Amino acid sequence: MSDVVSLGPRKSEPKLRIGILRLTDSAPVIAAQEFGYFADEGVDAELITEPSWANIADKLSYGFLDAAVIVPPLAFAVELGLRGLSQPLIVPCGISMGGNTVTLERELAARVRAAAQSLSMPQALAAQIQKRDAPLPLGIVHAYSTHNLLLRYWLASGGIDIARDVKFTVVPPARAVEALASGQIAGFCAGAPWGEVAARAGVGMTVATSNDIWRNAPEKAFAVRARWADDNPEALRGAIRALLRAAQFCDAPENASYSAALLSRHKYLDTDSHAILASLPGGAVTSQNLSRFWRHAATFPWRSHARWFLQQMARWDLVETGLDHAALAARVYRPDIYRDVAAAMGLDVPLADSKAEGAHGKAWTLDARPRPIVMGPDLFCDGAVFPVEKAPAAY
Repeated sequence: MSDVVSLGPRKSEPKLRIGILRLTDSAPVIAAQEFGYFADEGVDAELITEPSWANIADKLSYGFLDAAVIVPPLAFAVELGLRGLSQPLIVPCGISMGGNTVTLERELAARVRAAAQSLSMPQALAAQIQKRDAPLPLGIVHAYSTHNLLLRYWLASGGIDIARDVKFTVVPPARAVEALASGQIAGFCAGAPWGEVAARAGVGMTVATSNDIWRNAPEKAFAVRARWADDNPEALRGAIRALLRAAQFCDAPENASYSAALLSRHKYLDTDSHAILASLPGGAVTSQNLSRFWRHAATFPWRSHARWFLQQMARWDLVETGLDHAALAARVYRPDIYRDVAAAMGLDVPLADSKAEGAHGKAWTLDARPRPIVMGPDLFCDGAVFPVEKAPAAY
């Protein structure tokens, strides 16, 4: 982990109200608050734990939150006014990569795993679905979520007809295990630690992770109301500095136990610290489903990520046709702000705003300044490549 020195206390700015959910990848924001990184950087932050993504979206739209740890598709939905009042947002910083699981009730999961000896996992699930008389009920955390898009992508890769074979139900992450145990749903896609909680409770088993769908997939981002950012530019820079410091702490394996204990507190995740630990770097027996906060440029707001989300939203009719994806990505995702802040801290910063997604089957080196950045594989489950220059043809 790099040692990053704060640039010193700054004049206090207006309060920054940040919404979070009970998820492992809220860790950097929680650490920045609890360890005083926000205060060090002159930011008067208040963390507000919300019960659902709908609450996050509504409070951002109406100005009751200034910022949030958010699923990127929801940031675009708020920006576009797809669920009510439009509120311009910017994403100047990423928060995490990976951490999601596709979790099925135990009997179904066992059958799927057995069939996957000769089939891919989504093909094995498709075979089980064909034996049913009704669509398979699956939980997603929000229609405008990475989970919905990744789950649909994975299911479709196995030949599952999304419109016919499955039925999606929105379930807040912290309620997913309860919904699975009660039989309301037969499975869910949600972020850590809820797949691990389901396994520990004996009600579910994981059949796929983020890495099985898109290696080192982007997950949460830091979204800020554009008006707040315009009115408080120095506070915004301070918040980003605090988050970059916290991201490095949370990504360090030696800090896993402490981070898990911090996140398990009642006001945050309010769940077993051991379940949280399993999703933190350094805390898991294997590294198949870790939330990543720093390595592989996890905090950089890649516009190619933004464009991929928008292309998938268009694929599933979640945004109108004809939308200028590149222009919207450039308006919301702000690598220019990130680059300015990170460079002043002496951190390695990518030279480009976009990269080819799905083109790397092994570790590779990214052009960055002052030093190159080692990146991880980014393969999609179907082998597709999302190029730098333009989005692929519509599905």
